[in-house]
This record gives sequence, C-alpha cells and structure tokens, in this order.
Amino acid sequence: MEIVSKNNTAVNTYALEVKFGADEFEAALNAVYNRQKSKISVPGFRKGKAPRKVIESHYGANVFYEDAVDYLYKSNMNKLLEEFGMEVVDVQNSEITEVSKENGVTLKTEFITKPEVEISEYKGLKVKKVVKTVSDEDIDKEINSMREKVARLITVEDRAVNEGDTAVIDFEGFVDGVAFDNGKGEKFPLEIGSHTFIPGFEEQVIGKNIGEEFDVNVTFPEDYQEASLKGKPAVFKCKLHEIKAKEMPELNDDFVKDVSEKDTVDELKAEIRENLEKRNAEESENETDSALMDVLLANMKAEIPNAMYENHIDDLIRDWSARTRISVQDYLKYTGTTAVQFRANFEQSAKRQVQMRLALEKIAAIENFEITQEEIDKEIAELAEQYKMDAEKVRQAIPEKTIIDDLKIEKAIDLVKDCAIVEEVTE
Repeated sequence: MEIVSKNNTAVNTYALEVKFGADEFEAALNAVYNRQKSKISVPGFRKGKAPRKVIESHYGANVFYEDAVDYLYKSNMNKLLEEFGMEVVDVQNSEITEVSKENGVTLKTEFITKPEVEISEYKGLKVKKVVKTVSDEDIDKEINSMREKVARLITVEDRAVNEGDTAVIDFEGFVDGVAFDNGKGEKFPLEIGSHTFIPGFEEQVIGKNIGEEFDVNVTFPEDYQEASLKGKPAVFKCKLHEIKAKEMPELNDDFVKDVSEKDTVDELKAEIRENLEKRNAEESENETDSALMDVLLANMKAEIPNAMYENHIDDLIRDWSARTRISVQDYLKYTGTTAVQFRANFEQSAKRQVQMRLALEKIAAIENFEITQEEIDKEIAELAEQYKMDAEKVRQAIPEKTIIDDLKIEKAIDLVKDCAIVEEVTE
C-alpha cells in the first residue's frame, strides 16, 4: 500500500490517493475467492469445488473485483489511518479510480480529522449556584398532588364547568365546513386543564352547562401531526352531557396512613420536606455543573467538522433505540415523522456533548493526566457491577484505550469543578 498524495482541501479535511499494487490485489482476489467459493455453482463441478479461473471464465473476469477492492480497503484501513498520522473522525467520498490485475487498485478518499482546540481559561471559572429553599407552599403542593391521585370523581349538576373538572362531551370537528377524519367523539371525558386537546379548546368548555350545545373555535398548530390540518382554523360542534368534579380526601392521619408509611400529617410533611430538599440540592448541583460547562465552552475555540455532530447524532439514536426497544423505522412509520425531523430532536444534545468532549480532552492533554492500572481495574469492576456482567467480559468488550480516555475526561471535569469560583445565591 502506498499513499500517492495527501492534500489539505479544507479545514479538517484531507484528500488522499492510495494505491494497492498488483500483488496486493491478487492476494485480495484469492482471499475473496476462498471465502465465497463454497456458495458458487459452475456446471461440471461440485458446488464449492470450481477453480477460480473457471469461475472467472464462467461469470466474468471481474466477478470478484468489487469484493476484493472492499476487502483491500477494510483490511488496510487501520494501517492507512496510522500512516496518515492524524486522528480521523470520518471517512467520506471514497472513489475507485483504477482497478486492474496489471496495475492493482487506486482509490481516492477524504479523511475528516479532529479539530485543533484552544481553551483560553479553564481554572477559576466563575458561576452562580442557586440554592433553592423549600417553602410550606411547596409541601402543600406535594400533599395536594397526593390527594388528587386518590380523589374520586363525583357528578355535579348545579353549576357550570370549572377548571379541573372532567367534562363529558360529544364533539365533531370541521375545517371549511367539512368534517375531517378522526375529528369526532361521543361522551368523551375531557379533563379541563390537562391540555390533551388542541390549544384553546379546553378553555372554551369552561362555563358551559349540562345539556348545552356550543361551538369551539381553534387553530391547529403549525407542527400538528396531520399535515392536512397544520395551521388550519377549525370549528368543533360540541354538546356537554356531564360534569364530574374531583372530591379530595380530607388531610388527616388516616389519609397519611393510606398513602404512605408515616402515621401522622406532621411526619408526612417532614418526609416531604426532606425529599424536596434533597431533590433541590441535586437540581442545583446539576444546574451549576451545566452553567460551568457553558462558561468553559465560551472559552473554547475550534472549527468542529459537521461530521462529528452527525456521527454523534447516530450514536444517540442507537442509544435511544436500544433503551426504548423501538426501531427508528417503526417510530417514523407510526408517528408520521420524517427522518430529518427525528434527527433534529438529537441535534442540540449532540452538538453540546461533542463540544464538551473536545474541551475536556484538551484540558486532559494540557494537564497530561496519567491513568494507573489500579484506576482501570476499578472502572472495569464498577462497569461490571452496573451491567451485571463478568469483569473479564467487560474488559474484552471495551478497549482499554476507551476506558483510559473516559477516565481522563472525568479527571478534567473534576479539575474544572474543583477550581471553579462558585457564588451561592438563595432562591
């Protein structure tokens, strides 16, 4: 293999011309033949027993060319990257310019490389940490939420619909005077304030009385799932059949015993306060960390290739699919979402994560962090426990370099946080 030329064609982009000699191509053809011959039938020979020359004579001299070129490319990629001498994040626009037994194979390809990163400052970054206190109102809100969960619905006949009621209605939707598909329902229980219907619909049910027939005028959102209804004004013909209101249980010790492991109202309130304080502390810590990363990224300069963002979006989508156990194809099919719209959901997270990783890698390089074997073994043990796997299987599944790189990132994060100047502000 020979690198014929290497040219910097754009920022973080290099065009390479690579040549594989005739001997290398012949070896690749033989490798492909030996791998495929058991599947090839030729008249006069038992399946898998036909010589290569006979197969090439019967099916064409170039029958193995495409797979041999692919074999050459893939089997030499790691060596090619090493000889290239730069950290590659993507390979694009590969093109075969010559294939022959006499001259071998010549191909052109583009390598996208990691960008050069500059960080002006990463120690002593200043951020504010918002310390959130827990009020009596916060506790009452949590208790009311618990009461609502066990509330029962009772029929109301002596008043109009209020916020929080469940209105049992018939409805049928029309656009330009024509009823549209899936726009009709009978005796549908609509909780007012749940925001399950088109924006503006539920508010127009408030104040209506049992037996009343009325129109609800709304406009479908521009991002509505059904394309034919996007942004369209609509009229829903409605009739109110019933009004149901929530009857909340009384807040007393009996209620507390029913919904918790505590015995008294005071004990429940104390537990809720403790939980809210813990939650607030975690939220405050996470928000502070995020603000710290914002400051760090503002101090970073790098021309990041779009390929890095796109590749990370691919990673996030694979993680999403594994976590939800839903294929992307099925999700697009059942939601009517396009692939472009779906990928857009991950774009912001991908960009931030890529930028943060680059910044932290630069800090790790500046600080020249060293990772001990003890630290590697500890990380593998923790991963094994987390994923309920044997430690040796984790070691085989994850390259040691990946673990080392991740541990360096953790050290960079700890350094930035430990050196930060944090001003606490009470909210």
